[in-house]
Amino acid sequence: MAVVAAGAGRRVEVPVRRPSRRSVRWARLKRRVGDNVAAYAFLAAGLLCFGFFFSWYPLVRGILLSFQQDNLVADPYWVGLDNFHSLFRDPLFVTAWVNTVKFTGIALLFGYAIPFVLAIVLNELRHFRGFFRVTVYLPVMLPPIVSVLLWKYFYEPDSGLFNTILGGLHLPKSQWTQSPGMAMLSLVLVSTWANLGSATIIYLAGLQNIPGELYEAAELDGAGVWQRIRHVTIPQMRFLLLILLLLQIVATMQVFIEPLQLTGTTDPHTITVLVLVYRYAFTVNRDFGLAAAMSMLLFCVLAIFSALYLWLTREGDGA
Repeated sequence: MAVVAAGAGRRVEVPVRRPSRRSVRWARLKRRVGDNVAAYAFLAAGLLCFGFFFSWYPLVRGILLSFQQDNLVADPYWVGLDNFHSLFRDPLFVTAWVNTVKFTGIALLFGYAIPFVLAIVLNELRHFRGFFRVTVYLPVMLPPIVSVLLWKYFYEPDSGLFNTILGGLHLPKSQWTQSPGMAMLSLVLVSTWANLGSATIIYLAGLQNIPGELYEAAELDGAGVWQRIRHVTIPQMRFLLLILLLLQIVATMQVFIEPLQLTGTTDPHTITVLVLVYRYAFTVNRDFGLAAAMSMLLFCVLAIFSALYLWLTREGDGA
């Protein structure tokens, strides 16, 4: 109640209408929205620009380009499925896919198993644990091209580090990237070293989520180290192992920097799908339509693994 002077010696009490809780909440909400509308507008504009110019537009443009012939000299024109027919007639088409699958298989043997074993070792350490974790992750912090150029120096046939060590041990030197039998393995070693840290850290996080009571029960039952890994560690990390398997397949099938920088675009023993795309677009053919058609085939293959990954993660969240 509010008191209002109405005359000499008289006071009149006028009731004051208090705002309801709903109106107070609505006023606060409008004030908050008004304060943040500019921020939301800038954020929405940035997201739209990023999604359009860096995601959807390149995807749609690549699909259309795969049905056109475009060499940046004349105006592009529609050729339909001729680009795909030209791909299937190219002998390097099968070679590139075989090399890509070969690289993926060998990379999984190294890049899938070694980080898991290394994570188990790091998880069991009691001293200098932080130092070794940082050391394992250091190669990931280097730009990919820096890692490849570093290993290119290591692989030099005359003055490279590896052959210098072999010469010091009076062992025969190796033509690491020049030898048909060693070239693919050399590429896998570079890729494994550069990406070892990421997979190891993910495995290590999964290992630390396993309840210690399971290992204690296994030890009481007389289980050794290998039995504990087989019957406790692997079953508990089954979902994480499957997810990382799919992610590494998607990543290794897109190998590009290692073969391009170490062996070039002409070596038939190491040419991969993306290197062939680069060859079609920028070196021999200079046909962006042909390169886009090859990219679309790789996109379809990787979309299958990506869909499987999304389905598994959804099932895992539901469980």
